[in-house]
Amino acid sequence: MKTKLIIGLIISLTPAWLFAQGAYKQPPKEILDVLNAPAIPATSVSPASDKIALLEPLRYPPISELAEPMLRLAGLRINPNTNAQHRQPYFVGVTLQAVEGGAKTKVALPAGAKIVSPQWSPDGKYLAAGNVTDKGVELWFIETATGKLTKVPNVYINTAFGGFGWEAPTTVSATLVPQGRGNAPAYRDIAPTEPNIQETAGRSGAVQTFQDLLRSPNDERLFEYYATSQPALIDVKGMVKNVGKPAIYDTFSPSPDGRYYLVTKIERPFSYLFPFSRFPKKVEVWDAKASVVATIASIPLQDSLVVQGVPTGPRSVGWIPTEPATLTWAEALDGGDPRTKAENRDKLMKLAAPFTSAATEMLKVQHRFQGRAFGERDGMMLFYDFDRDTRRRRIFMTDYRNPAERKMISDLNVSDRYNDIGNPVTRMLPNGNSVIRQFGDEIFLTGAGASPEGDRPFLRQMNLKTLKSTEIFRSGTDKFESVVALADENGARFFTRRESPTDPPNLYLRQVCPPDTNCLAVVDRKLTEFTDPAPQLRGITKELVRYKRADGVDLSFTLYLPPGYKKGERLPTVLWAYPLEFTDSSVAGQVSGSTNRFTQIGGYSHLFFLLQGYAVLDDATMPIVGDPEKVNDTFVKQIVDSAKAAIDKGVEMGVVDRERVGVGGHSYGAFMTANLLAHSDLFRAGIARSGAYNRTLTPFGFQSERRTFWEAPDLYSKVSPFFYADKINEPVLLIHGEADNNQGTFPIQSERLFAAIRGNGGTSRLVMLPLESHGYAARESIEHTLFEQVNWFDKHVKNAKPR
Repeated sequence: MKTKLIIGLIISLTPAWLFAQGAYKQPPKEILDVLNAPAIPATSVSPASDKIALLEPLRYPPISELAEPMLRLAGLRINPNTNAQHRQPYFVGVTLQAVEGGAKTKVALPAGAKIVSPQWSPDGKYLAAGNVTDKGVELWFIETATGKLTKVPNVYINTAFGGFGWEAPTTVSATLVPQGRGNAPAYRDIAPTEPNIQETAGRSGAVQTFQDLLRSPNDERLFEYYATSQPALIDVKGMVKNVGKPAIYDTFSPSPDGRYYLVTKIERPFSYLFPFSRFPKKVEVWDAKASVVATIASIPLQDSLVVQGVPTGPRSVGWIPTEPATLTWAEALDGGDPRTKAENRDKLMKLAAPFTSAATEMLKVQHRFQGRAFGERDGMMLFYDFDRDTRRRRIFMTDYRNPAERKMISDLNVSDRYNDIGNPVTRMLPNGNSVIRQFGDEIFLTGAGASPEGDRPFLRQMNLKTLKSTEIFRSGTDKFESVVALADENGARFFTRRESPTDPPNLYLRQVCPPDTNCLAVVDRKLTEFTDPAPQLRGITKELVRYKRADGVDLSFTLYLPPGYKKGERLPTVLWAYPLEFTDSSVAGQVSGSTNRFTQIGGYSHLFFLLQGYAVLDDATMPIVGDPEKVNDTFVKQIVDSAKAAIDKGVEMGVVDRERVGVGGHSYGAFMTANLLAHSDLFRAGIARSGAYNRTLTPFGFQSERRTFWEAPDLYSKVSPFFYADKINEPVLLIHGEADNNQGTFPIQSERLFAAIRGNGGTSRLVMLPLESHGYAARESIEHTLFEQVNWFDKHVKNAKPR
């Protein structure tokens, strides 16, 4: 079908800024040259550690791809032409490189191939991948020894609501577009046959501002048609075995021994207020003939959950990967309501084949259960809980076969990056499941290694008996190097990704001496040879700057200076930020990121201002510190104080021209930007992208706010810049995707703020990007966004008249 495309509708208060209708604009050549630089390939190491997949991405698709038909149904975005996700990121090239010797095999993809979700087989002998075509998403297998490509005939993967994954070294499970399903319901130019009706009576529960919801009986029929799939097992020779009948499957997971299937089916009645994740579900276990042997749960429509609540009944149902066929799940003991006082909030249950007996309780969890991970052997299981009042997450270790004893291995504020123990290193079993890698009594942990000097990633091993951790590797202070994968069982050999401000990221094979050994071999071998795609950026310098807010809270930003900067020169400056909430001021000031990373600029990044002679205070911390129940009561004061402290520090350093500072942010950062312009005179202008400005339109909470509008109406008005539009007396550029799908940031938020500023005589510009979502993807949209941002700050910041 043909889709009508309306391009470039731009509303402006200044006649000189009007453009010809339908014309996308481009930023200056210096920016275009960097924007058009080739992307460094993505890399993926084989489970066998013998090969590396080099994946060439398409950085910026054309707007014509976004203009493909899109159905917005139950929280999904579906391309009806392909029965796939609308706008799936994809790769356009695949090369296989041997770790030993470095020989490369370029996979001969068909012209126009769009590769999605490439996945290694458990033994690394194959890659499974989808290929998006005009008719649907094909399934391909790539033999990694030869690069031979084989398409599975006569099947299309339903990536609109499903996908594929390995279940054995030569077999994947998949949800397919059913064959012979008939014609789809019409979705355009439909004469309605009935009204769209909703009804409620006496039921309460938070109704968040979800997007892309069902709106009519025809939407229900469309959702049913495109979300329905046929479960199947497919081997690398192209043999397809259908399992069961077509239905709407939220889960299709074979047991580790392959004798059973865990399936979750979505059922009617659907909802017009909630996405598919809240729809009624039936969780079942099937035998090899797809007959139901057990019903684990029949879950009704989840339309009564409180803010930050969880459903009652089984949730997080899954197989124990090291058992033949044993399920485990969590159940709430507090009715799913975090406000209810309870000694224990959850319990973990277990049920083994043949599923004829009652489930047994494994253990109780004091705070809200947040996940689990299993080791390779000895019944080792980690599980996590979270206390929302203290915002602390704990990690426990137990033997799930005898869980009476447990060891707590971590108890930290979720924002405490400095003391984070890291994440367990995993490996893939032959059955396709991931487990925590174990070596004797040791497991391995990788983490960001946050520190006051910035991130220094690490690899550690932890003894399960003593819980003592020993560092195997940590990134140095002059480079940024993170561990990608282990190359052997004892952690002595591993792959890293290394970069520096002047060297692009490349993969290395490292070998160090394991703790308590007399090993002498040390290896540091470069595996890939990626070159600098934009050498003109090497003149940019960056520095981590730390300072304090007036109330003593530690703050920081990364100071970027443009190429050719002369010391002592005061520059027009861009402050870019995103507020975060904290319960503890001691962790609020912790540093994140690293100045040792290779500087790359892409998309619609604010760092492009560096090529136009601006200084950038990047990621200027804006901590909102306080009790979780009332932390936002001082939101405005805290962001104003944080912004002032950042500017003062930049001025003190001799870099920032106080009279030429602009502020910007995306999403919650846009909300911050509008508030700073409304409640301070620190800035000459602002850029607010894809934000929400009237919190009464998100009445059941925003970010971590727990109170509803009806419980705290004064707060909702005080933090809403829409209510202070008459105080926004600095120019503000508002940019928003017309198809924004983020919860709470409806496009009307920018439209109404623009109208309010205009009505009160302020200066603003509204740019609505056709077809774009919360983040912007199309090349035309990105170029135009950069054009708007540079021109706005050039006019209102760099060349602003003295005030």
